[in-house]
Amino acid sequence: MARIVVLEKGLENRVEVIAAQTRVSGSPYYRINPSGRVPYLARDDGVGLEESALICAYLDHLDGDPAFEVPAGEQAWEARRLEALARSMVDGLAVWGREIARPRNERSPTVIRHETDRAQRMVALWDREIGHPLMRGSLNMAQITLACALGLEARNPDFRWRPGHPRLCEWFDEIAARPSFAATAPPSA
Repeated sequence: MARIVVLEKGLENRVEVIAAQTRVSGSPYYRINPSGRVPYLARDDGVGLEESALICAYLDHLDGDPAFEVPAGEQAWEARRLEALARSMVDGLAVWGREIARPRNERSPTVIRHETDRAQRMVALWDREIGHPLMRGSLNMAQITLACALGLEARNPDFRWRPGHPRLCEWFDEIAARPSFAATAPPSA
């Protein structure tokens, strides 16, 4: 999400993207960010920011011309609601992804089943929500977050959300074709 915002905002010359080695003992990254979570943004003043929504908001304001702010009025609640739904989907897919990355003998079938079921429920929900005007208008954080969630199909061969969801497929394929999404798409598993 943060890399997409960097590209959408044209901040490539102001933000250096560095790959971090996480989930390994003694990673040098832990000296920069003790929690080990990514993304992490080290500001010029040395203060670090953690968590995608915070980093994206900071990046959006970096040039003094925010493009991804929540709309005013009643639309604000809808924008926040949709972004929260998309973030919930990302969170569940991240848990699922971490679980299947573990050695087979350490994986929890219960966790995998729970996250598989959650993903199916969320895809069904998004199939209904994808026609919402905020999902069809100017690029916003709800769209970015949902597209990142659906794009995780590249990393998880069992996350098969496309069958039976042609409207969601059409929406995703259109947004995934944007240069910022194509440049940051996850590698296939």
